[in-house]
Amino acid sequence: MLPLSNSDNPALWRLWAEITPLLSIIVFTFIFWIAEKKAIKLHLFNNPVKGVLIGIITGILWLGIPIVIMKLMKVIEFSGKNDIPLFFIWILAAFLNVIMQELLVRGWLYQVLKQKYNIAVSTMVTSALFTLLHGGAFEAGMVPVVNVLTMSLLMTVILEYSGSLIAPTIMHFMWNGIGALVLGGVSLADDYPHLLNMIFSGSKLLSGGECKIEGSIVVLVVNVMLLAVFIGLQRKWE
Repeated sequence: MLPLSNSDNPALWRLWAEITPLLSIIVFTFIFWIAEKKAIKLHLFNNPVKGVLIGIITGILWLGIPIVIMKLMKVIEFSGKNDIPLFFIWILAAFLNVIMQELLVRGWLYQVLKQKYNIAVSTMVTSALFTLLHGGAFEAGMVPVVNVLTMSLLMTVILEYSGSLIAPTIMHFMWNGIGALVLGGVSLADDYPHLLNMIFSGSKLLSGGECKIEGSIVVLVVNVMLLAVFIGLQRKWE
């Protein structure tokens, strides 16, 4: 076995835990792409500049707007800072996890369903898969589930608008990397640390409670608003 898998260091262990499924998804994608005689366009790296810009701008708005609103509503506060050894390794692990999720959900599977059926089928199937990957939301209530679903729909619209998997990947990573590891406001695997401590108070519907910001209706409203904006932009340029 590789040394990382036996490491007593939690950051290195988590890095290995994210590398393993990512490699599996890469192999899975390659095999099925070859099986389809390379007829399925994966759109992994198309329009790189556009993809990066859209991913960064949308990611900032997607995370920043609800954080600012919730801070102004005084349902979240920040309390203290944590010392995290090998913080860069944790960031890298979170990035690899996002690549794995996006490649699984909006990579080959999304494109093959879109080509063989239509965009509605591919969107429904992959959004259902994305929601199931975040199964903890089902235990937390309706708002977290709808938030995860609308998040998937938003990233799919961003994929179509940008023409590349780069944009939703960057956007997703900003949500997880900054939202979870830096701000402490997004839930990842239990062993992931957070640099800042985000305190939630007041109405659970507004603050998200135990689900953190992903359980907040504020996030749902922002998801729907961004969905409407990008669907409108997509139709404008068609």
